[in-house]
Amino acid sequence: MTTEPHWYKSSYSSNGGQCIEVATNAVGALGVVPVRDSKAPDGPVLRFAANAFASLVEGIKTEEFGAV
Repeated sequence: MTTEPHWYKSSYSSNGGQCIEVATNAVGALGVVPVRDSKAPDGPVLRFAANAFASLVEGIKTEEFGAV
């Protein structure tokens, strides 16, 4: 990645470690949202197209995938 990611977790992430981190600063430069497991910061990174990530977030908010 040519843009250094700035990782952050949701303010709702105090649930015992079942968290992901995102680096939305890559959207402008690369058009992707990198996502990683907060427990494994040196592990693999998934890169979602910005519109796909936005759709995922919207689906979670509307419980399209069931209650989280």
